[in-house]
Amino acid sequence: QVHLVESGGGLVQAGGSLRLSCAASGRTATFHAMGWFRQAPGKEREFVAGINWSVSNTYYADSVKGRFTISRDNAKNTLYLQMNSLKPEDTGVYYCARATGPGILTRQYDYDYWGQGTQVTVSS
Repeated sequence: QVHLVESGGGLVQAGGSLRLSCAASGRTATFHAMGWFRQAPGKEREFVAGINWSVSNTYYADSVKGRFTISRDNAKNTLYLQMNSLKPEDTGVYYCARATGPGILTRQYDYDYWGQGTQVTVSS
């Protein structure tokens, strides 16, 4: 079992920044890629960013490219998402998840463990 806990969400004005963290415990994410997803009210959950196990590759949704940065500290079993230049359309619940393999995956069903989510609200 892997237990993922997100933190760092909150209310921020447009143009502001937030840093999300995701702490992993249990069998952790050894040799697994990790990802961030988000779900806005009334919309389906969507991929935001992913990072492979060896931290040599990252991938972003077009909507956040250039504004968000995903990173991980494998020694601390922690995943991060630095979000800059936030927009109201970034509002939603943000989830971290463990991929089923070491490479970056973008589909929800390629992730087997999920956190409970953290709310991010960007006001205009």
